[in-house]
Amino acid sequence: MEETIRQIAIWALPVLLAIVFHEVAHGWVANRLGDSTAAKMGRLTLNPIAHIDLFGTILIPLLLIIANAPFLFGYAKPVPVNFYNLRNPKRDMIWVALAGPATNFLMAFACVLMLKWLAPSIGGGGAGGPSASIADFFVPVILMLEGGIVINVVLAVFNMLPLPPLDGGRVMVGLLPEPYSSMLARIEPFGFLILILLLMTHTLTRVIGPPMEFLLKFFLRLI
Repeated sequence: MEETIRQIAIWALPVLLAIVFHEVAHGWVANRLGDSTAAKMGRLTLNPIAHIDLFGTILIPLLLIIANAPFLFGYAKPVPVNFYNLRNPKRDMIWVALAGPATNFLMAFACVLMLKWLAPSIGGGGAGGPSASIADFFVPVILMLEGGIVINVVLAVFNMLPLPPLDGGRVMVGLLPEPYSSMLARIEPFGFLILILLLMTHTLTRVIGPPMEFLLKFFLRLI
Protein backbone atom coordinates (compact mmCIF):
# COMPACT_ATOMS: atom_id res chain seq x y z
CA MET A 1 0.00 0.00 0.00
CA GLU A 2 2.83 2.38 0.90
CA GLU A 3 4.53 1.69 -2.44
CA THR A 4 1.26 2.34 -4.33
CA ILE A 5 0.83 5.72 -2.60
CA ARG A 6 4.44 6.56 -3.46
CA GLN A 7 3.88 5.68 -7.12
CA ILE A 8 0.71 7.77 -7.27
CA ALA A 9 2.56 10.75 -5.75
CA ILE A 10 5.35 10.42 -8.32
CA TRP A 11 3.16 9.90 -11.40
CA ALA A 12 0.19 12.19 -10.69
CA LEU A 13 1.80 15.48 -11.76
CA PRO A 14 3.59 14.16 -14.91
CA VAL A 15 0.40 12.46 -16.15
CA LEU A 16 -1.75 15.53 -15.48
CA LEU A 17 0.68 17.92 -17.20
CA ALA A 18 1.17 15.64 -20.20
CA ILE A 19 -2.52 15.23 -21.00
CA VAL A 20 -3.51 18.84 -20.24
CA PHE A 21 -0.76 20.33 -22.43
CA HIS A 22 -1.64 17.80 -25.17
CA GLU A 23 -5.26 18.95 -25.32
CA VAL A 24 -4.52 22.66 -24.97
CA ALA A 25 -2.06 22.38 -27.88
CA HIS A 26 -4.86 21.07 -30.11
CA GLY A 27 -7.14 23.96 -29.18
CA TRP A 28 -4.41 26.60 -29.43
CA VAL A 29 -3.39 25.56 -32.95
CA ALA A 30 -7.04 25.30 -34.02
CA ASN A 31 -7.63 28.83 -32.70
CA ARG A 32 -4.64 30.12 -34.67
CA LEU A 33 -5.98 28.46 -37.81
CA GLY A 34 -9.49 29.91 -37.60
CA ASP A 35 -11.52 27.79 -35.18
CA SER A 36 -12.18 29.54 -31.86
CA THR A 37 -14.52 26.83 -30.47
CA ALA A 38 -12.13 25.75 -27.71
CA ALA A 39 -11.30 29.36 -26.79
CA LYS A 40 -14.99 30.28 -26.47
CA MET A 41 -15.61 27.25 -24.25
CA GLY A 42 -12.75 28.18 -21.92
CA ARG A 43 -10.64 25.17 -22.85
CA LEU A 44 -7.46 27.09 -23.73
CA THR A 45 -6.46 27.08 -20.09
CA LEU A 46 -3.82 25.10 -18.20
CA ASN A 47 -6.23 24.78 -15.27
CA PRO A 48 -6.57 20.97 -15.05
CA ILE A 49 -10.13 21.19 -13.73
CA ALA A 50 -11.30 22.28 -17.19
CA HIS A 51 -9.78 19.17 -18.80
CA ILE A 52 -10.14 16.36 -16.24
CA ASP A 53 -12.07 13.30 -17.35
CA LEU A 54 -12.98 11.12 -14.37
CA PHE A 55 -12.32 7.88 -16.23
CA GLY A 56 -9.39 8.84 -18.47
CA THR A 57 -7.51 11.27 -16.23
CA ILE A 58 -8.01 9.61 -12.84
CA LEU A 59 -9.32 6.04 -12.92
CA ILE A 60 -7.27 4.58 -15.81
CA PRO A 61 -3.86 5.88 -14.58
CA LEU A 62 -4.76 4.87 -11.00
CA LEU A 63 -5.70 1.32 -12.03
CA LEU A 64 -2.52 0.98 -14.12
CA ILE A 65 -0.39 2.12 -11.14
CA ILE A 66 -2.15 -0.31 -8.78
CA ALA A 67 -1.76 -3.13 -11.32
CA ASN A 68 1.95 -2.27 -11.68
CA ALA A 69 1.48 -2.01 -15.45
CA PRO A 70 4.64 -1.77 -17.62
CA PHE A 71 3.55 1.65 -18.87
CA LEU A 72 1.16 4.39 -17.80
CA PHE A 73 -1.54 5.99 -19.91
CA GLY A 74 -4.37 8.47 -19.54
CA TYR A 75 -6.37 11.09 -21.39
CA ALA A 76 -8.29 14.29 -20.76
CA LYS A 77 -11.60 15.52 -22.13
CA PRO A 78 -10.96 16.16 -25.84
CA VAL A 79 -10.73 19.83 -26.73
CA PRO A 80 -13.64 20.63 -29.10
CA VAL A 81 -12.53 21.50 -32.63
CA ASN A 82 -14.88 22.36 -35.49
CA PHE A 83 -12.79 21.49 -38.51
CA TYR A 84 -15.21 23.28 -40.85
CA ASN A 85 -14.21 26.58 -39.21
CA LEU A 86 -10.57 26.09 -40.15
CA ARG A 87 -9.34 28.20 -43.04
CA ASN A 88 -8.28 25.10 -44.96
CA PRO A 89 -10.08 22.21 -43.20
CA LYS A 90 -8.31 19.27 -44.86
CA ARG A 91 -4.80 20.73 -44.54
CA ASP A 92 -5.25 22.43 -41.16
CA MET A 93 -6.72 19.27 -39.64
CA ILE A 94 -3.24 17.77 -39.96
CA TRP A 95 -1.58 20.61 -38.01
CA VAL A 96 -4.23 20.55 -35.29
CA ALA A 97 -3.82 16.78 -34.88
CA LEU A 98 -0.01 16.92 -34.86
CA ALA A 99 0.01 19.65 -32.19
CA GLY A 100 -0.77 17.22 -29.36
CA PRO A 101 1.94 14.58 -29.99
CA ALA A 102 4.47 17.29 -30.92
CA THR A 103 3.83 18.99 -27.57
CA ASN A 104 4.37 15.70 -25.75
CA PHE A 105 7.72 15.21 -27.51
CA LEU A 106 8.74 18.75 -26.53
CA MET A 107 7.74 18.08 -22.93
CA ALA A 108 9.80 14.87 -22.89
CA PHE A 109 12.78 16.85 -24.18
CA ALA A 110 12.17 19.53 -21.51
CA CYS A 111 12.28 16.79 -18.84
CA VAL A 112 15.63 15.64 -20.27
CA LEU A 113 17.03 19.18 -20.08
CA MET A 114 15.84 19.59 -16.49
CA LEU A 115 17.41 16.27 -15.50
CA LYS A 116 20.72 17.32 -17.08
CA TRP A 117 20.51 20.63 -15.22
CA LEU A 118 19.86 18.87 -11.91
CA ALA A 119 22.67 16.33 -12.37
CA PRO A 120 25.46 18.55 -10.92
CA SER A 121 23.30 19.25 -7.85
CA ILE A 122 23.03 15.58 -6.90
CA GLY A 123 26.52 14.39 -7.73
CA GLY A 124 29.39 13.99 -5.29
CA GLY A 125 29.49 14.63 -1.57
CA GLY A 126 29.97 12.24 1.30
CA ALA A 127 27.19 10.37 3.00
CA GLY A 128 25.22 12.61 5.32
CA GLY A 129 26.91 15.77 3.99
CA PRO A 130 25.29 18.78 2.32
CA SER A 131 25.39 17.13 -1.11
CA ALA A 132 23.64 14.04 0.25
CA SER A 133 20.89 16.23 1.72
CA ILE A 134 20.45 18.02 -1.61
CA ALA A 135 20.31 14.68 -3.42
CA ASP A 136 17.62 13.39 -1.04
CA PHE A 137 15.61 16.57 -1.63
CA PHE A 138 15.76 16.19 -5.41
CA VAL A 139 14.98 12.45 -5.58
CA PRO A 140 11.17 12.92 -5.94
CA VAL A 141 11.73 15.63 -8.58
CA ILE A 142 14.05 13.36 -10.54
CA LEU A 143 11.56 10.49 -10.40
CA MET A 144 8.79 12.83 -11.63
CA LEU A 145 10.96 14.03 -14.51
CA GLU A 146 11.80 10.46 -15.49
CA GLY A 147 8.08 9.67 -15.33
CA GLY A 148 7.42 12.76 -17.46
CA ILE A 149 9.67 11.36 -20.20
CA VAL A 150 7.86 8.02 -20.15
CA ILE A 151 4.28 9.32 -20.10
CA ASN A 152 4.91 11.93 -22.81
CA VAL A 153 6.54 9.38 -25.12
CA VAL A 154 3.70 6.89 -24.51
CA LEU A 155 1.04 9.54 -25.22
CA ALA A 156 2.77 10.76 -28.38
CA VAL A 157 3.32 7.28 -29.84
CA PHE A 158 -0.15 6.01 -28.91
CA ASN A 159 -1.89 9.05 -30.36
CA MET A 160 0.02 8.75 -33.64
CA LEU A 161 -1.65 5.42 -34.45
CA PRO A 162 -3.36 5.94 -37.85
CA LEU A 163 -6.81 5.25 -36.46
CA PRO A 164 -9.53 7.88 -36.01
CA PRO A 165 -10.30 9.49 -33.60
CA LEU A 166 -6.64 9.37 -32.56
CA ASP A 167 -4.37 12.15 -33.83
CA GLY A 168 -2.60 9.84 -36.27
CA GLY A 169 -5.96 8.91 -37.77
CA ARG A 170 -6.85 12.57 -38.31
CA VAL A 171 -3.45 13.15 -39.91
CA MET A 172 -4.11 10.28 -42.33
CA VAL A 173 -7.60 11.62 -43.13
CA GLY A 174 -5.99 14.95 -44.00
CA LEU A 175 -3.24 13.37 -46.10
CA LEU A 176 -5.18 10.72 -48.02
CA PRO A 177 -6.96 11.62 -51.27
CA GLU A 178 -10.62 10.87 -51.80
CA PRO A 179 -12.32 8.43 -51.55
CA TYR A 180 -9.79 6.88 -49.13
CA SER A 181 -9.92 9.90 -46.82
CA SER A 182 -13.70 9.59 -46.34
CA MET A 183 -13.47 5.82 -45.95
CA LEU A 184 -10.98 6.19 -43.09
CA ALA A 185 -13.01 9.01 -41.47
CA ARG A 186 -16.07 6.71 -41.33
CA ILE A 187 -14.16 4.41 -38.97
CA GLU A 188 -14.10 7.10 -36.23
CA PRO A 189 -17.29 6.00 -34.36
CA PHE A 190 -15.75 2.53 -33.97
CA GLY A 191 -12.20 3.70 -33.23
CA PHE A 192 -12.18 3.07 -29.48
CA LEU A 193 -13.88 -0.30 -29.93
CA ILE A 194 -11.08 -1.29 -32.31
CA LEU A 195 -8.50 -0.03 -29.79
CA ILE A 196 -10.01 -2.17 -27.02
CA LEU A 197 -9.91 -5.19 -29.32
CA LEU A 198 -6.27 -4.48 -30.20
CA LEU A 199 -5.47 -4.10 -26.49
CA MET A 200 -7.19 -7.33 -25.50
CA THR A 201 -5.35 -9.31 -28.19
CA HIS A 202 -2.00 -7.67 -27.23
CA THR A 203 -1.70 -6.41 -30.81
CA LEU A 204 -1.56 -2.82 -29.58
CA THR A 205 1.47 -3.56 -27.40
CA ARG A 206 3.27 -5.22 -30.31
CA VAL A 207 2.55 -2.23 -32.57
CA ILE A 208 3.48 0.66 -30.27
CA GLY A 209 6.08 -1.22 -28.20
CA PRO A 210 9.06 -0.96 -30.61
CA PRO A 211 8.73 2.80 -31.39
CA MET A 212 8.12 3.53 -27.69
CA GLU A 213 11.23 1.58 -26.69
CA PHE A 214 13.32 3.27 -29.39
CA LEU A 215 12.22 6.78 -28.35
CA LEU A 216 12.65 6.12 -24.64
CA LYS A 217 16.20 4.89 -25.25
CA PHE A 218 16.83 7.97 -27.40
CA PHE A 219 15.68 10.40 -24.71
CA LEU A 220 17.47 8.53 -21.93
CA ARG A 221 20.72 8.64 -23.93
CA LEU A 222 20.43 12.44 -23.94
CA ILE A 223 20.51 12.60 -20.14
